[in-house]
Amino acid sequence: PAGKVQSPKTLMDTRTATAELGWISFPANGWEEVSGYDENLNTIRTYQVCNVFEPSQNNWLLTTYVDRRGVQRVYVEIRFTVRDCASIPSVLGSCKETFNLYYLETDRSLTEGGGRATEYWTNAPFLKVDTIAADESFSQVDFGGRLMKVNTEVRSFGPLSRGRGFHLAFQDLGACMSLLAVRVFYKKCPSVVQNFAFFPETVTGAESTSLVIARGSCIANGEEVDVPIKLYCNGDGEWMVPIGSCSCKAGYQPDNANVCRACPQGTFKSFQGAGLCQQCPAHSLSTSEAATLCGCRNGYYRGDVDRPEDACTSVPSAPRNVVSVVNQTSVVLEWNPPRDTGHRGDLVYNVLCRRCPGGERRVCPSCDDSVAFSPGRRGLKVNRVEISRLRAHTAYAFDVQAINGVSNKSPYPAQQLSINITTNQAGK
Repeated sequence: PAGKVQSPKTLMDTRTATAELGWISFPANGWEEVSGYDENLNTIRTYQVCNVFEPSQNNWLLTTYVDRRGVQRVYVEIRFTVRDCASIPSVLGSCKETFNLYYLETDRSLTEGGGRATEYWTNAPFLKVDTIAADESFSQVDFGGRLMKVNTEVRSFGPLSRGRGFHLAFQDLGACMSLLAVRVFYKKCPSVVQNFAFFPETVTGAESTSLVIARGSCIANGEEVDVPIKLYCNGDGEWMVPIGSCSCKAGYQPDNANVCRACPQGTFKSFQGAGLCQQCPAHSLSTSEAATLCGCRNGYYRGDVDRPEDACTSVPSAPRNVVSVVNQTSVVLEWNPPRDTGHRGDLVYNVLCRRCPGGERRVCPSCDDSVAFSPGRRGLKVNRVEISRLRAHTAYAFDVQAINGVSNKSPYPAQQLSINITTNQAGK
């Protein structure tokens, strides 16, 4: 989620050194590398200087080369101790309780190819990061009892762009101090899944206030909802300001907002979004995972206007008890609804007219368009129809069909009930 912070990525850490650090000191009687102990009595490689009785000190210490790995802003954590000047007799104004931190961008180590140490300091364009002061200092009594007061200060600098890496440099102007540990690191926003989108690990920007845009991509079986999909990585390595999102596509449901899981057999999800898989409706089934629609069982169908969550239904049975009343060349037909409506509420009736010449019932072609039906011949919602303009003294057959919203899905003809009539003479 937004706000999640990843552990910083280390570029250099003197606490992991197993041999001499080999930093360059100038002048030679300034900084000195010694094995020491931290406040937990762990063995560490340290640098110390304590030329407090000599005025005009200017002691420099150059670290080994640090590859910046393409990042634009780095952080330096310095753990150090400083002797309290007030506890040192006869130092007058030459004692300091601060030191300066510098850096120099370069494509390769200054120590490559030899060269005299003096040239490193006189010709290199070092940039100052800060003057660092101790929050706590120790007196001789404290030191003798191993009660060191360790200071920890963190500084950052950037943007870095002029070289593949850099050197750090520490300048002492007359302090009595020890560098216990130096750690150089950078910050990243961790890879994260948010709003069903994956955002890659992203390095922070050149400034501490920078916001770096990371483009997101939908997770497996997710689809875009709002675009563009992006998060902002701030200078502290925290994600913020999510824009756009994805959601699980049809056939998949969300799980803990970071996974889209396939609907199990017997369930379905017909739409993209945050909804969950549903059980297949009546008379339907899904035989595989990730179903977007449950298939209807044999003999059941889904109508054109039916929703995926609606039950599958069947065609109606035939109408019942058709009766006729003949009046010269007209006839009124009435019938009862079918016993089985197919579990639907959209039942209608069609009435088909066939004329049987010579009373021969086996060959009865459809009536011509001159025959009138009231209120109509198709899609009747009532179970009564009046048929007029028939021929006098003619045999007819009428088929009353029961139709519903899935009749057009069935491979079989509609269920119907037929009735035969013969007209009387035409009215005068």
